[in-house]
Amino acid sequence: MQITKSLHSAVLVSDLEQAEHFYSNILGLSKVDRILKYPGVWYQIGDFQLHLIVDPIVATKLANPEKLGRNPHVALAVENLDDAKSHLTAHGCMVQASASGRAALFTQDPDGNIIELTQV
Repeated sequence: MQITKSLHSAVLVSDLEQAEHFYSNILGLSKVDRILKYPGVWYQIGDFQLHLIVDPIVATKLANPEKLGRNPHVALAVENLDDAKSHLTAHGCMVQASASGRAALFTQDPDGNIIELTQV
């Protein structure tokens, strides 16, 4: 078997309206049409999709709350990390620099799911 690319990742969210605000308005991701029998939203990021799936009892547990990058997370590329940091903080989002020293930061969605933003 040879894996050739990643197609999508799924993230559980408890409040779809709050999650959509974060992923659509703060992160600026583009929604795609979907026809499914359960609540959620799909976002297109290049050839990759991020699926938000509603689970009313989401319990995000951090194994390492001091270093967000050492927990399950979704990594996304940004052109300018300083701009991303300013944008997130202007929207009241918590931001943590990568402990590795590389050009990356971590934030969390309203359910505590971790998002890594890396400058490429």
